[in-house]
Amino acid sequence: MKLLLLTLLSVSLFSVNASSDIIRIACVGDSITYGAGIKDRKNMNYPVQLGKMLGQKYEVKNFGNSGSTMLKKGDKPFWKQREYKAALDFNPNIVVIKLGTNDTKPQNWKHSAEYSDDYKSMISAFAKLSSKPKIYICLPVPVVKTRWGITDAIVNKDIIPALKKISSQTNCGIIDLNSPFKGKHQLIPDHVHPNAAGATIIAKTVANSIRQPQK
Repeated sequence: MKLLLLTLLSVSLFSVNASSDIIRIACVGDSITYGAGIKDRKNMNYPVQLGKMLGQKYEVKNFGNSGSTMLKKGDKPFWKQREYKAALDFNPNIVVIKLGTNDTKPQNWKHSAEYSDDYKSMISAFAKLSSKPKIYICLPVPVVKTRWGITDAIVNKDIIPALKKISSQTNCGIIDLNSPFKGKHQLIPDHVHPNAAGATIIAKTVANSIRQPQK
């Protein structure tokens, strides 16, 4: 009987220790993170694919909210969505932020002067968590053709340079989701949202960044 109890206790302690070793990843973003337009979105959005690539040591959660902006004065600020609070409550060890595509819409980009400060405010909000997460910021996927007011010119001339500067100012990692789609625009069939194969590219790119030795 004592041997059985000791065995059960050992298994229980092992389970607790195994659970405590899990690395929590919060994928914060808009419809591209959510997986809008992807056939079998539930199983093929990039955070789900990322979790499968990284394996059981990681718990990856999708906090994508379609149409969301980084700008607090945007038409749908991520700040006001339930996914924002949920991502903070998740107390992640790693945060991957992909916001900026919807900010290029005319009604949002008129507040462009506040984009960088709002971005750094979100970085700060996650950095203050008790988990002290490693934070990555993503360069947006290309916009093949202007749609819904989303504009590739602003992505390239304004958003990407701003994010590179923010990365250097905050010491956040940067993940380039723009370059991998060069010459592969067929993977973005509606001109804005990558399909399942495109989500695989995003997942692989994010996974490679996470696997790199930390500086």
